[in-house]
Amino acid sequence: MPGYRDMGVLVRLLFVLCVVLFAQSAWAVEGSAKQAERQATQPLNNAPFWRDVRGGENPYQTTQVRGVETNVLVQTEGEIWRQIRNGPITIYGGWLIILITALIGLYYSLKGPLKLHEKPTGRMVERFNSWERIVHWTTAISFVILAVTGLIILFGKYVVLPVLGYTLFSWLATLAKNLHNFVGPLFAVCAVLMFVTFVKDNIPKAHDWIWVKKLGGFFGSREHVPSGRFNAGEKAWFWIVVTLLGVVSAVTGFIMDFANFGQGRGTMQLVNVIHAVSAVLFIVAALAHIYVGTIGVEGAYQTMRTGMTDETWAREHHEYWYNDYVASHGSIGGAPGSAPSTAPASAMREGWKT
Repeated sequence: MPGYRDMGVLVRLLFVLCVVLFAQSAWAVEGSAKQAERQATQPLNNAPFWRDVRGGENPYQTTQVRGVETNVLVQTEGEIWRQIRNGPITIYGGWLIILITALIGLYYSLKGPLKLHEKPTGRMVERFNSWERIVHWTTAISFVILAVTGLIILFGKYVVLPVLGYTLFSWLATLAKNLHNFVGPLFAVCAVLMFVTFVKDNIPKAHDWIWVKKLGGFFGSREHVPSGRFNAGEKAWFWIVVTLLGVVSAVTGFIMDFANFGQGRGTMQLVNVIHAVSAVLFIVAALAHIYVGTIGVEGAYQTMRTGMTDETWAREHHEYWYNDYVASHGSIGGAPGSAPSTAPASAMREGWKT
């Protein structure tokens, strides 16, 4: 039989339990009364309830799914991310791309391509070997795919959707998303190969400052500005865009692509903003790079396509590199006074003759 002392302890515990239950009941009744009053004066207004849910600290807010932020039903930062993505990034990023495109078009209409001052000699110099061209074109093609699909993802709702309608745009957006996710890792690998392949020729030199001061000869009298294998503009593209923005875009892309390493929604939203900003800057710089490498400089595209360039082109655009090439290889196109050699014909072009 329990003693009188034990009975006293039990009675006190029961008393405390009754007080707690009464307090909770009173709190529940009061809360219900307030909720009922709110529903009477402001029907369907459950702001206090959802404010409590949004806080994410309610002890009664739980889930059977275990993971990072799985008990957070409403995340305030998600609305902030949406406003930043659909606001400054979309608006300013879109206008920046339009502005740079317009400036490039205006420059080309006023100045035209940068042409050679002297006639080509017909003697060819190897500027890029097969490996360098493979790395360049693989990187370039993967970047174009990422740029186009990224623009659809970022601006498609405002530009493409009104034109194609919801059904076609949904197909296009899904295709763009999948291409972007799968081509992204390929681009990251290509960017590393680009760095390893071309870093030795992109070390800044003293004569690069002359190219910068004269803006590469693209303005004014468009005079010839000597440079090494790559000029200061190409080196800036290599270090700032391909290397820096390439690393930022690749790392943030991997974080979003592989969302199974413990990163929560807050981390994903932050890297999404960084990824979008770096990608827009990458695209803007790429527009200028593509212009110079195609219609902006006479003979530039053929040089990267075939790997060979005319002696005159090499001497006028990259004189220091041309002098080093001649010093290490001797005369170009055979012995002095011999007939000039020409670039080998494309195998595909020759194949069509058979």
